[in-house]
Amino acid sequence: MTLLTILEFPDPRLRTVATPIESVNDEVRALVEQMFATMYDARGIGLAATQVDIHQRLLVMDVSEDGDEPLVFINPEIVQRDGHKINEEGCLSVPGQYAKVERSAEVRVRALNQQGEAFEMDLEGLAAVCIQHEMDHLEGKLFVDYLSPLKRERLVKKLQKARLSNDAE
Repeated sequence: MTLLTILEFPDPRLRTVATPIESVNDEVRALVEQMFATMYDARGIGLAATQVDIHQRLLVMDVSEDGDEPLVFINPEIVQRDGHKINEEGCLSVPGQYAKVERSAEVRVRALNQQGEAFEMDLEGLAAVCIQHEMDHLEGKLFVDYLSPLKRERLVKKLQKARLSNDAE
């Protein structure tokens, strides 16, 4: 299975708004499998197509302890939100950096599955945070956008320093 390249902040392609998938076909299903392989290889719990430079409304996630509960959301939309919760978030596109972000505590999502069938799912806890985080990617938004300018600047400097350190090795 070919692994996809994950774009890293501040790559401008991460700011691209994804377009809806017109039909769920074999090409989309193959992309889903590549995205899962890429996400698991990177030790992530969620991955949006935007992060792998494919600007379609598709995301995969698996927040289970054993990585055995894969979920696929095609053309997802949040149809209900409840409560608020602050969580520390990280991102495969912003490696090694974490920050506290406020999100809805519970969400109901409507989407299509890998077979193109519509479904609704209620999510809470880590799954609710993850779906909101990944859906932000589909809108060209990153978790760093929720930070104050000062915190965002500090995070960018840490990221640059880490890259320079990695490049020197």
